[in-house]
Amino acid sequence: MTPPPPADRIGHGILWMLMATALFVSLDTLAKYLQDHITVAQVVWARYAFHAVLIAAFLAPRLRTVARTAVPGLQFLRSLALVCVTGLFFTGLGFVPLVDASAIMFLTPLLVTALSVPILKERVGPRRWAGVAFGFVGALIVIRPGMGMVQTAALVLLAAAFINASFHLLTRMVGRHDSSLTTLFYTAVLGAVLSSTVVPFFWTPVSDPAVWGLMALLGVFGAASQFALIKAFQAAPPSAIAPFNYSTIVWATVLGLLVFGELPDLPTVVGAAVIIGSGLYVFHRERVVATGDAAAGLGTAAAAAPREAPATGPVAAAADARAQPTAEPSAEPPARSAPEENR
Repeated sequence: MTPPPPADRIGHGILWMLMATALFVSLDTLAKYLQDHITVAQVVWARYAFHAVLIAAFLAPRLRTVARTAVPGLQFLRSLALVCVTGLFFTGLGFVPLVDASAIMFLTPLLVTALSVPILKERVGPRRWAGVAFGFVGALIVIRPGMGMVQTAALVLLAAAFINASFHLLTRMVGRHDSSLTTLFYTAVLGAVLSSTVVPFFWTPVSDPAVWGLMALLGVFGAASQFALIKAFQAAPPSAIAPFNYSTIVWATVLGLLVFGELPDLPTVVGAAVIIGSGLYVFHRERVVATGDAAAGLGTAAAAAPREAPATGPVAAAADARAQPTAEPSAEPPARSAPEENR
């Protein structure tokens, strides 16, 4: 049995995870700010184009090796899903507060649990289904269904969460065949190609060098956040650091207030608390099921009886969320890689 990592390594992993979530929220904040100067399509394009430049430069010496994929079709579908998620999420950001958007996207791990049943043929027990249901109640509290642009934007974000869940499942499938560096490469390159096919139809002239600088900064934030995420999962197991992914809501509240003067109202706070609580409960159930499986063994007797599948809730979603950092733990993470963020 592999001994657990020392406490100092777990502490380092937690710090890296906190840094990763802060950088991802900084990316979201910049994407929201740039919409006052350029179109959403240009923001999405910049997010991937500058990523592609960074990762191509870093991986140039071993590009031929990294570019080999055993599942090109799955890599394309995964990248397409992520570009759609990014476009929908950034669109929603233009109309709702940063913290509201972040709260709605926390539905993704719960949706991964739900979608694992029809897509991966896994079994989810009634307790985790209850956790998923309560998570949707929390989303309804945040969205406050009704008429108007804000509610429509919230539904756009809900669609982003659904597609994001599919993206996580595709990441799991891809991870069975390709290394994390290969997946990071195709995330950046295919994302840049796909967004480049759309952006000409929505392009507006950009004459301000400062705006170009901020567009490039999207790539810097993305690369730095991906690096921090990989370092987090190298330092500590997912079960120790995945719950700290919920620190996103703290960063979103702080940056939303400082940059946009947004302060979450009571329904947003309550709804976010319900969603986070539901996610943590499903996470707890995963650990209970996984512990039971480890104790019972995974032999013929275990295979003969259906059981709850422990690998598709918040822990797995957090591990898959922005790339797949644990797919190649022995590889040195790229200091300037293109993240595949959950957005």
